[in-house]
Amino acid sequence: MSEGTYTQLLDLACGAFLLAAVVVLWQRKLTAIVRTFALQGVALAALPFLLGLHEARGELIAVAAGIGVLRTGVLPYLMRRALDSLVPAPVTGAGHRYVENVSEAWETQPLVNVAASLLTAALLTLLAYAVARPLVLLGPAPATRALPVGLAVILIGFFVLSTRRRALAQVVGFLLLDNGITATAFLAASGVPLIVELGVSFDVVLAVLVLQILTTRMRTAFGTTDIDDLRELHD
Repeated sequence: MSEGTYTQLLDLACGAFLLAAVVVLWQRKLTAIVRTFALQGVALAALPFLLGLHEARGELIAVAAGIGVLRTGVLPYLMRRALDSLVPAPVTGAGHRYVENVSEAWETQPLVNVAASLLTAALLTLLAYAVARPLVLLGPAPATRALPVGLAVILIGFFVLSTRRRALAQVVGFLLLDNGITATAFLAASGVPLIVELGVSFDVVLAVLVLQILTTRMRTAFGTTDIDDLRELHD
């Protein structure tokens, strides 16, 4: 692979990675948010794959395959299962209950509206580029120049985590944060050892399993997964 082709493909993967995080802020339907997260997993897997091809490192290609399976298959599947448990199929004669359950599939009243969220994402991206500028100047390689993208996704993940009210949407925010950290590690250090990535991925799967169980229990016990409603119960 030529240097020019490698740079173009890396920039394309990073652009898609950042765009997916912004689309999560734009979406309100939880199924669409989960689908966007899965697409972001494709862009994330492309980063170590391109680095592995460019540097002829087979372990990076193996890591890319593992990330692809986990971020585009396993984690979205677990989140869809959690969502299905919150929104069961309609039952004859229970129309009102079904409408109430369907509301669990939407982020109806986020703390920040769509326009303000997109503006905040733009400001966070600018902040990431400003913070990463000294690091880019130290080693202006194609991967290093893309480092601000990983930092921007970390900041957007924090923003989603703090402004969404549905528990499952907050799970996606946590996973966006993890994706951003993973991308930053690949871009800054040309990848991480396979055993480290496997350990981190295992921890993430366990965290999502626990959050899936907690979300289902919350819906069963309190009838909602809205964090603000649960705070009112606590008060």
